[in-house]
Amino acid sequence: MSTKRRRSNSVKESSAPKLSKKTKVVIEHAVPSGLIKSGVVLVTGAGDVGQLGLGSDILEKSRFALVNLEHEIVDVCAGGMHTMCLTKMGRVLTFGCNDEGALGRVTTDREDAEFTPGEVELPEEVVQISAGDSHSAALLKDGRVFIWGTFRDLHGNLGLTPNGNEKFPYEIMHDHVVVKIASGADHFVSLTSHGDVYTCGCAEQGQLGRTSERGSSRTARSGAGVDQIGKLLHPSIITLKPTLKLRFDDIWAGTYTTFAKVARRNDIFVFGLNNYIQLGLPSAKPQFSVKLSKDFSSRKWKLISGGQHHTIALDEDGVTYAIGRKEYGRLGLGNECNDSEELTVIPALKDKKVINVCCGSATSFAVTEQGELYAWGMGGPLGTGEDEDCFVPTLIKSKQLIDRQIFKVSGGGQHTVILATTTNNNKTDNIES
Repeated sequence: MSTKRRRSNSVKESSAPKLSKKTKVVIEHAVPSGLIKSGVVLVTGAGDVGQLGLGSDILEKSRFALVNLEHEIVDVCAGGMHTMCLTKMGRVLTFGCNDEGALGRVTTDREDAEFTPGEVELPEEVVQISAGDSHSAALLKDGRVFIWGTFRDLHGNLGLTPNGNEKFPYEIMHDHVVVKIASGADHFVSLTSHGDVYTCGCAEQGQLGRTSERGSSRTARSGAGVDQIGKLLHPSIITLKPTLKLRFDDIWAGTYTTFAKVARRNDIFVFGLNNYIQLGLPSAKPQFSVKLSKDFSSRKWKLISGGQHHTIALDEDGVTYAIGRKEYGRLGLGNECNDSEELTVIPALKDKKVINVCCGSATSFAVTEQGELYAWGMGGPLGTGEDEDCFVPTLIKSKQLIDRQIFKVSGGGQHTVILATTTNNNKTDNIES
C-alpha cells in the first residue's frame, strides 16, 4: 500500500435586495431527476491506492477503462483518492484509499479490498452521494444524512466529529430533512427542506460561511466552555445578515468554496477561497462572510463546480463558463489566456449543448448532449492517453468509448470517473487504444 499523500492547504462587494419578511420555502425531498438514467463506470488516471477499482495489478490508466461491476450505476463521485458509486437500487459502492475511513467499510479482511468495489452498509435507500479528499457522504431517501472518513486542515487530521475519524457511516443533521448535499475537499454542505444551508469541516479558507477569519482555525480561542473543534465539526447554519431573510433552493461546493442559490431567484451567495477570483468577487482574498456574487447572479445556473483555484459553471442553456486561475490550461481558454476575473464563455464549447461539467483540482470536464466528453487542464487524469496539459477542451477518444454515450463525469485528486450508457457491455476488455 502506498503511503497516503498529504495535500498542502497553503493558499497564496456587493449587496442583495432585501425582503420584507422571511421567504417561506418548502423544498420537496425527492429522487433527483439525474438518477433516472443508469450506465457503466469507466475510470482513468492514478490508481496506486485503488481509486480506479480495477484491482491491485493496475496502478494507472492513461485512457478510460471499464470497471467490472455487477450493478447498474446511476451516479459516481471521485474523491481525493477514492471513488463512490450509487447503484440503481440505492446502494453505495466504494473503492480506493481507506487510511482515514473514506470507504466506510472494513478493508482489513483481504489484501485487495481497497482496490475492488465493496458495499457500504446504510440503513435506507440512498439518493445522493458526495466525496471530498478524505470523507464521503450519503443522502438517504428519507432525508437523513450519513457521513464517514475525516476532514483535514493545515495542522493535519481534523477529525469528522470531536471523537476523531469515523470509519463507518455516522448520522448527522438530526431533526432536519435534507434535500441536497455537497462536499468540498475538507468541508461538507447540506440544504434542508426549509431552505437553510448548514456547513461543517475545515473553515480556514472561509468555506463554512459562519466563522470569522480569526475564528476559523482549530487553535482559535473560543468563549468559555466552547469546544472549538466541535464548533467546526458540528453542522451549523451559515451566518446571514438578519435583514436579508434568505432561503435557498440549491447548493454547490468547490475544493475550498461554497455556492448557494436563493430560492425563486437567480442570486448566488458565495464564501470561501477567492485568491484567483473563483467566487466572482473582486477582492482576491478568502471570503469568510456570506456575500452576493454579482457575476454569478447574472445568469441561471444548472451546475457550478469548483477546483482548487478555478470554477466551471454550466447555465440552463447548456453554455459553459470559466473563471479563476489559468495555469495548466484548466480554464480551457487557450495557451495565451490570462487568469479570468469574470465568468467567460469557453469558445471551443460555445456551439455545443453541454449537459454536465466538473472540476478536478486542476482539470476540467464537459459532457455534451451527444454523449461526448471534453477534457482540459493538467495532464494525467484527462484520459487523452498522454501526460501533456490541454489548454482547450479536447474530445476524448478511445476504444472503450466507442458505442458509449457519456452522461456524467467526476474529477478527483488524480483520477477521473465517468458514467456512460452503452451498446457494448463487455465488462472485461480494459485494452487501451
